[in-house]
Amino acid sequence: VNLVESGGGLVQAGGSLRLSCAASGRTFSSYAMGWFRQAPGKEREFVATISANGGRTRYADSVKGRFTISRDNAKNTVILQMNNLKQDDTAIYYCAAYKFIFVAGSPDSWGPGTQVTVSS
Repeated sequence: VNLVESGGGLVQAGGSLRLSCAASGRTFSSYAMGWFRQAPGKEREFVATISANGGRTRYADSVKGRFTISRDNAKNTVILQMNNLKQDDTAIYYCAAYKFIFVAGSPDSWGPGTQVTVSS
């Protein structure tokens, strides 16, 4: 699976950004997707996942209520809508694809990442 993220940038605290991830190479509706992030000096961490048909989502506690993951299987795209951004959300955000329709184990494909910077 080939993944390419877009939509990152610089935003003030309290603002919003919408990240997109375009996928190709496998039937998009056959695998779960996720978003992860890595802040400077920290390990990569889970942000959100969504099952293949979009019916099941899961979020990290740190973003619950502020971020929404969704997918459009007709457009081979997964979206991360980020609202009420905080400086702690500053990181490189990565799109990831799982092997199966539900999240199991670690992703087996990753995008190159997109930078999100939240200023005070």
